[in-house]
Amino acid sequence: MQLKALIRRYFSSINMVIRITLSLALVLFFIASERETIEIPFFQQLERHAYDARLRLTLPKSLDPRIVIIDIDEKSLIAEGRWPWNRDMRALMTQQLFERYKVKVLGFDVLFSEADETSGLKTIEQLGKTDLKSDNDFLALLPQLRKDLDYDGKFAATLKNYPVVLSFAGGGNLEASRLMKIGQLPPPTFTSDSFGKRRMYAHTLSGYSANLKLLQENTAITGHIIPELDIDGIIRSVPMLTKFEDGFYEAFSLAMYRTYRDNAPIRAVFPNESLDPQGEAGLLRIEVGETRIPLDDFIGAFVPYRGPYPQFRYISATDILRGTLAEGELNGKIAIVGTSAQGLLDLRATPVGTAYPGVEVHANLISGFLDNRIKEKSEWDSQIGIFFMLLFGVFLSFMLPRLSPVMATLLVISLIGLTFGANMYQWHYKNTVYSIAVFLMMLIVLYVYNMAFGFFVEAHSKRAIMSRFGEYVPKELVTEMAKNPEDYSMKGESRDMTVLFSDVRDFTSISEGLTPDQLKEMMNTYLTDMTEVIQKERGTIDKYIGDAIMAFWGAPIPDLEHPKQALIAALAMQKVVKNCAATFQKRGWPVIQIGVGLNCGKMNVGDMGSRFRRAYTVLGDAVNLASRLEGLTKQYGVGTLVSENIVRAAPIAVYREIDRVRVKGKREPISVYEPMGLIGEVGEQVLDETDRFHKVLHRFRSQEWDEAERLLKTLLYSAPDTKLYKVFLDQIKNYRATPPGPDWDGVTNFTTK
Repeated sequence: MQLKALIRRYFSSINMVIRITLSLALVLFFIASERETIEIPFFQQLERHAYDARLRLTLPKSLDPRIVIIDIDEKSLIAEGRWPWNRDMRALMTQQLFERYKVKVLGFDVLFSEADETSGLKTIEQLGKTDLKSDNDFLALLPQLRKDLDYDGKFAATLKNYPVVLSFAGGGNLEASRLMKIGQLPPPTFTSDSFGKRRMYAHTLSGYSANLKLLQENTAITGHIIPELDIDGIIRSVPMLTKFEDGFYEAFSLAMYRTYRDNAPIRAVFPNESLDPQGEAGLLRIEVGETRIPLDDFIGAFVPYRGPYPQFRYISATDILRGTLAEGELNGKIAIVGTSAQGLLDLRATPVGTAYPGVEVHANLISGFLDNRIKEKSEWDSQIGIFFMLLFGVFLSFMLPRLSPVMATLLVISLIGLTFGANMYQWHYKNTVYSIAVFLMMLIVLYVYNMAFGFFVEAHSKRAIMSRFGEYVPKELVTEMAKNPEDYSMKGESRDMTVLFSDVRDFTSISEGLTPDQLKEMMNTYLTDMTEVIQKERGTIDKYIGDAIMAFWGAPIPDLEHPKQALIAALAMQKVVKNCAATFQKRGWPVIQIGVGLNCGKMNVGDMGSRFRRAYTVLGDAVNLASRLEGLTKQYGVGTLVSENIVRAAPIAVYREIDRVRVKGKREPISVYEPMGLIGEVGEQVLDETDRFHKVLHRFRSQEWDEAERLLKTLLYSAPDTKLYKVFLDQIKNYRATPPGPDWDGVTNFTTK
């Protein structure tokens, strides 16, 4: 039963159904995006920005002392001459770094694709074939000159003696690089046969620019320096393996790390579900000894940037060549030769800087390998993302429409904080990357959509409520109704309510003495004042009937205090009419008096009428009685008459019983009362007069005509203009002439309205 009630509550209106349905549709849209069923470039870029933001939040921002960059900077160019330097200087630099400064491994982030002809050896050999071919002394010296001036040979011989890593570049654009096969590639790290029949996802080269065959053959190991540029041009990862023809070649940073680990073996690890020998697969990770290097779908490793440039020690190359750097400062370190001089600087766009030296990208990767600090893309990232999107998306779809804006805001902020905190925990402490941007975007879109829907629906509901009730109901009640518009309608229903009728005395005589414009202006003023009084006490105007007003309390908003509020309004109306007397006289209008009838009880309320005209009104026996009471005020000469129902329901006033009557259309007699004022506001004189009149009624109903007459004359002497006393004196006179009999019930019968 509770579940059924909950379902009815959620789907109590068409707006709620539409709101929830559209929310669920949004959730499905985001799930489809997460599954990549539909591609949304904006979401993909948003995820990249989210990656960058988390990276920047957790940067170590400290120098890694294990890695140094031998910088070909402005100082070096000034000291050693213009670029490019000859290979003899490279050989000297290499020898200095290993022999004098004791680095453990050296890498060149520089290509050696062309032969070094700066020594003049080619010219000398040409002379040996032409002008000096008969010079025996020259010919005898030529072999030694070849040995001394063969800078490529000297550099190759130096490379052979030390753990040096060279690099090569390449391109994946077939049109631009189909003919680019410069130099000699190193032996591949893996071949296609290494992976069985699996078709690997990998960055594929169609051309390359490698090193001279002589240098390559004398180098222990070579790696590629090809970054993986995202669509926005940012380097977030580097392919650990790149493919050319049938071979897979390792990255420069990986080659350097393996060399640093004394040529530790490399092993490719596949996820279990990728074991289908005929299927396409991505490597799960690469293992170098005990170091695990997680990979993304395209065999790339996330670059674990340490911070903005620079995050490594830069040493001027000339200080190495000239030996001015103190010995012992580079013992056991990893050295990478790179450039920072103007015109030579290899700048890249990264999450930590838009002009970031490419050599530092390699250095950051090596630093991450050393610390096992490479982020791992969760193998279950998509499935987990879909699960939580479904869980929280459905939850919010049903909850947000039911919550206030403040509670909805707090809920969504809490979920965003919880998601971000959990994601950052996995990022920082587990080194695991989970997607977050699309999930957060879903939360925000659901929140904004529901807030916007709520705003526009509320505005529409307010307009609808105003169109239905604005003519009758006070503005503050309309605002209250607009909070839950589905709870209010104009359909007919039976309720406990209070109804009020008021009428201007002798209106026909008054209207005859005024021009049409004066009459209109006077009635507009009067009706405006009376309407303000009624609406101030939360009353609803039913209709204006010429000078008459009909109003009710207890609908459209249920109100348990409706008899009290209606009574207060009736007393206030009489007070306003008296206070307006002076103003009316100043404007040349006659002073008016009104009669008010008030009753409470069961009534039918709703939109009633014909197909030509309808109105939100009340009907019923209790309504008719209130109308009769308003008519009786003329008979007794009092301002307001209320039923005994009002006296019981609103014991907040001093009441004077006027009579016991049987009105037209009613069999049962009722007692009618005049409210003299609120308790505490009525003076002693009025209380005394009320008490004395109650004694008159007692004598009158006991047919003690003489005593009743005596008391009435005493009252009339104090208030000679009181019609009520005169009415009862006339009745006593009539009953003396025609006695009512011993079975008389003391009721006055009225046969007309």
